[in-house]
Amino acid sequence: MSNVSHARSDISGHPDASEMRARYDRVMGGRDVALVDAPVFLVGLYCAVSPWVLHFTASQPALVTHNLVMGIAIAVPALGFTAMPERMYGLSWAICAMGAWIIVSTWVVGSSPDAGIVINNIIVGGLTVLLGMVCAGAAARTRKT
Repeated sequence: MSNVSHARSDISGHPDASEMRARYDRVMGGRDVALVDAPVFLVGLYCAVSPWVLHFTASQPALVTHNLVMGIAIAVPALGFTAMPERMYGLSWAICAMGAWIIVSTWVVGSSPDAGIVINNIIVGGLTVLLGMVCAGAAARTRKT
């Protein structure tokens, strides 16, 4: 182990540097919304845990299950956006639809929810629609070029 150098070296001298750059450009090229992946995941995660954060597990059991499932349904494509962006950004419009459903479902699934639950689901749904639209817009721009 004594002959291992701990100094950082520049990768430009690597024999496969040009191939690695080309692969990186092919996989990540045109991906303008890489910073949106994490917020979409976090909105989904929050949606999944919001019944316990806002303590409506006893008063709205149907919304508890609904928010948990919808949160997971939002978080999973967000992970896919990161892992396979060229294949997954087609689902951006589905994220928008899920956000709209979260807003509406407060009254459809819930039984006379209180103001805190309504505000929570409107904010989560609105953010989901907004972030989905950003992803969809970037995917459309990428396809045109």
